[in-house]
Amino acid sequence: MLSLALATTAAVAQEPDTAVVLRISDADRYDPQRSTALAAAEILYMVGETLVTLDRDLKTLRPGLAERWEVSADGLTYTFHLRRDVSFCDAKPFTAKAVVGTMDRWLNPDFPGVSKWKAGKVESVKAIDDYTVEYKLKEPYSELLYQMTQFNFIIIDPDQATELKDDFGVAAFNGTGAFCFQSWTPRTQTVLTRHEGYRWGPSFMTNPGPAEVAKIVWKIVPEEATLAAALQTGEGDVSFAVPAWALSQLQATPSIQLLRPEAGFRTHYVGMKITRPDLGDKRVREALSLAIDQSAIADAIFFGEADAAKSYYSEAARDFNPKMKLDAFGYDPEKAKALLDEAGWVSKDGGVRMKDGKPLSLIFYGFTGDSDKQMAETIQGDLRKIGVDLKVELYDPTIVWGKLKTQDFDLYQMSYPYLSAGDAMNLYFLSSNMPTPNRMNWNDPKTDQLIDAGNRATSAEARFAAFAEAGAIIHDAVLWKPLVNEKLVVVAGPRVAPFKPHGISGAPLYNGLDLKLAK
Repeated sequence: MLSLALATTAAVAQEPDTAVVLRISDADRYDPQRSTALAAAEILYMVGETLVTLDRDLKTLRPGLAERWEVSADGLTYTFHLRRDVSFCDAKPFTAKAVVGTMDRWLNPDFPGVSKWKAGKVESVKAIDDYTVEYKLKEPYSELLYQMTQFNFIIIDPDQATELKDDFGVAAFNGTGAFCFQSWTPRTQTVLTRHEGYRWGPSFMTNPGPAEVAKIVWKIVPEEATLAAALQTGEGDVSFAVPAWALSQLQATPSIQLLRPEAGFRTHYVGMKITRPDLGDKRVREALSLAIDQSAIADAIFFGEADAAKSYYSEAARDFNPKMKLDAFGYDPEKAKALLDEAGWVSKDGGVRMKDGKPLSLIFYGFTGDSDKQMAETIQGDLRKIGVDLKVELYDPTIVWGKLKTQDFDLYQMSYPYLSAGDAMNLYFLSSNMPTPNRMNWNDPKTDQLIDAGNRATSAEARFAAFAEAGAIIHDAVLWKPLVNEKLVVVAGPRVAPFKPHGISGAPLYNGLDLKLAK
């Protein structure tokens, strides 16, 4: 029997030239400078574009809206030469005005934007002429071009943003992407239509444009089992939110394809808010880390489609420090108990540990997806074994981002995509990023100094030295419990022609140009 969530999907999936993409969660909004959600990236890469793009290896920079660029010898001035054949969905020509307007809005101190660090320490962004932009920094920023490939750098229509104010990215979005934003019904679906005039796709795409499909319907199906079944019955065409337990069954179905990007980094972790009363003691944080069995999570919940993680970011990521001490991220419940004993948390008869008449009871925030719920329940069970009472609160993705901006929780569960160690550290461990996404409240001047030095480095050696030392400090502090490094898998149904997924920001359909329905 079909769930109500998919009652209308079957009809939509049969529409000619319409692809139905199934996913579990929605975004808070579709404004690239105001959202950090993966669900936002999935849509925004289709409706908007960046000046610089990243090839499928996630290492090689390619032209985007800028056909070429130069960097001054001192690393302070980037000159971008824009394409002259680009237009927005409303047919407005794309010019330097849009680039300058996007950056001015994002970097305005009064604008509630996110991830502003990605832009570097900007002195000015100016239009030299209609198709030339000068991006000037106060100091070198080694990650700038790589960061510019990320969805927060998508160029918007500044006039529309000014007109719509808080409704921008909610009621409408006018972009230069291969698809146009038609409608969004939160927690239900987002509808995109083909940008008919689009002809400027990146060189590494098989199709430069226009898109092969006329419409893409992004459908929310919160139940993982229902989502997996929908791909088999043809109610949906493609998804990369299929639970790992269902992949082997789907792989055995002749009409189903499992597609994997060439490269991709995505790590699941549990973060610890160190300013909460019971988590200021590093021994407690280390005990929590050692009590959680990430190998069991990788096996039981991800079924081989993830590897147990023992560091905050993958060992294969650029600037990973192989000499870091990572003993605190293994699985050793007996040592965890000993650490809690040492910290004064006493266990009586195997119950909840007590100290000064207070139980060791912690609040955990997470997402409502089935796999997220299973991980939360597993973590809760592991911590119960060492005498920790974990109160789990799971929220819908449209709500959880607001909850995670508060100081009302001890632990939280998250997964995130990244390009390098420096990318990960800039995102999560700068004091300037409190209270979000630095939800741990890690406020360490030395870490800030080293990340800043890595950003300002003008050689690969200097960048590695700074990021390696910063990585050692944050791992030694035990701010997270790494869980798994997830392997991104795209499941495509019989109506979808084979294509190459992209690993950028965990959004493998990328701009949608190579998505094609089989005839």
